[in-house]
Amino acid sequence: MLFSPPKLRRFIYAHMNKTLSILFLLLLSLAAKAQNFNYGAITHDDYEFDRKTLDSNANAIVLKEFGTASVQLDDNTHSLVLVFEHHVKIKLYNKEGFKEANIIIPTYKDNNREETISELKASTFNYINNNFVETVMDKKAVFTEDRSKYTRLTKFTLPNLKEGSVIEYSYILRSPNLFNFKTWEFQSDIPKVSSEYLVYIPGIYNYNVSLRGFQKLTDQKVELSKECLRLSGTPIDCSKIKYLMKNIPAFIEEDNMTAPSNFKSAIYFELSDVQNLNGGKTSYTKTWKDIDYELSNYKTLGDQMKRKDVFKELIPAITKGSADDLEKAKAIYNYIKKQIQWNNYYGIYSEDNIKRAFDNRTGNVADVNLSLIAALSAANLDAEAVLLSTRENGTVNKLYPVMSDFNYLVAKVNIGDKSYLLDATEPLLPFALLPLRCINDQGRVINLKKPSYWIDLKASQKTVTSYILTGKLTADGKILGTLMTHTLGYAAYAKRKEIGKYSSPDEYVEKLDERLTRIKILEHTISNLDSVENSLTEKYEIEFTVNDGSNNKQFYLSPFFINPISKNPFNLNDRTYPVDLGAASDERIIINVTMPDHYELLEKPKDMAIALPNAGGKYLLQTNLQDGTLAVNQILQFNNAIYQPDEYLYLKEFYSKIIQNQKTEFLLKKVN
Repeated sequence: MLFSPPKLRRFIYAHMNKTLSILFLLLLSLAAKAQNFNYGAITHDDYEFDRKTLDSNANAIVLKEFGTASVQLDDNTHSLVLVFEHHVKIKLYNKEGFKEANIIIPTYKDNNREETISELKASTFNYINNNFVETVMDKKAVFTEDRSKYTRLTKFTLPNLKEGSVIEYSYILRSPNLFNFKTWEFQSDIPKVSSEYLVYIPGIYNYNVSLRGFQKLTDQKVELSKECLRLSGTPIDCSKIKYLMKNIPAFIEEDNMTAPSNFKSAIYFELSDVQNLNGGKTSYTKTWKDIDYELSNYKTLGDQMKRKDVFKELIPAITKGSADDLEKAKAIYNYIKKQIQWNNYYGIYSEDNIKRAFDNRTGNVADVNLSLIAALSAANLDAEAVLLSTRENGTVNKLYPVMSDFNYLVAKVNIGDKSYLLDATEPLLPFALLPLRCINDQGRVINLKKPSYWIDLKASQKTVTSYILTGKLTADGKILGTLMTHTLGYAAYAKRKEIGKYSSPDEYVEKLDERLTRIKILEHTISNLDSVENSLTEKYEIEFTVNDGSNNKQFYLSPFFINPISKNPFNLNDRTYPVDLGAASDERIIINVTMPDHYELLEKPKDMAIALPNAGGKYLLQTNLQDGTLAVNQILQFNNAIYQPDEYLYLKEFYSKIIQNQKTEFLLKKVN
């Protein structure tokens, strides 16, 4: 969320590779527009730009991008606003590039404050009969969508797109939020020839400025802009700063990563302090000691942690029969999961109070987990709150507390010498296993009696899956047998969630049977579906067609029909950000098929034993035909949750070898 609650609006972020502190207060100079490029001035160089100079595979390229940001005094409200102008020109090379013409501009709102879009214009330029023909977007093509109570999206699509078109659009955004100024992303999903950002920062505002990402600035200049604003009769000078980056490669998102904002090259601003006109100074960078005091007394956080009264009379019944504190904690955790349904909203503050959430049986993340903390405390267990940022929200600053960095709250209970992280929003997750969305770097533990501290957010269980197939090959070319599947951890959670989408397990199996083209499910049993603390077990009696039975003297049979690896998830030549799987994993496949007659094995996949460096993982494969039984044993392990960029090529090669080997089949020949 862009805007934080009033008391916490000051807290800001200062996570930086390069820190630039600048002193000043309000602004805007008309000189800002002098650096902009003329709208609609399409040239032959634009139209004929050779993408090979940047990326020969690019579907579209940003030819030129310019932005400017400043602080102005709003004539209507007489309050300060941030004015941000964005202007961009893009070359589309093929139909795949047309998606770059679908524009979404997010704006944010909080209470009576909201951002607005104005002076929006967009055009498509095509070269027809030796002339550039402009198609202006109809204003009726612009529409808005409320994504949430805090976010509104302005959407539009450029008209008359053709392969080779050049599109151009610009707009002005006005925002009441001055604390984060305006982030500028140099890097996007397509390459850019040039991206320039010009900012005017008033002389009494002091911002921490950080350049994040792998790419470096081409140029940076700082100048003085005299009397850019007059406030209460006092002229204010501004710092005019230009940031320029050229020849920027596209940022390609792959699977197994946290928020792209952690890695894209961009400029971030966080307000440190303001020099008041009367000579005083207001500091917006606080210490965790200050934050701890405020949060512990904040009515929608600390005060809710203290609400033992909501659950005190219920605890004896909830924990009845519990032999120790761990069993008590599990009983309370299961109770809260059943009593309060998550409304799918994130947040670190209760929407109202936990008593109302409990009575209404619904609430946001904080309502659910603050209720859990209060209930655990009511049972005399040592419970704390953990503030965190979800994987898609990015990592949090560790140097200075910025409350708007955090968007999620979970519980922590300490029993003996062990601690357990709990999130009661997901009924299908077992005790002490956080949702994967929460496994993101570190969280801040808030204790009402002790100073806060950082804690690593790691998966407490591996993702474990095993498949065991025992069957026999029939004379008509089919395998009849039993397939047992056991899942634990996130694998079991994902499977339970998938089954839960259907009206019954029978319907799930029916749809599964429809999707499996060569395998027919004859009977099924699913065990421990609701017992989330136990392994989920699926038992299927199956019929698998190997061949049509017309030639049983010699035939091919692929042993990789259970969860085959057909696509490499890692396709970049280089990756500048980590591979984050969230949790370590272990997958095992065991197949034993009894042959009806005596066969010999003419061809087979080669046995493999390959490993990642530093014991990072392994793949083992053994196949053989012995005593009339065709046997396959396969193990795929990833021992780390996170692999660093310098390990990326090892992962890519690891998968390539597996995929190549899985293209080979058994060739079986009947022995007379």
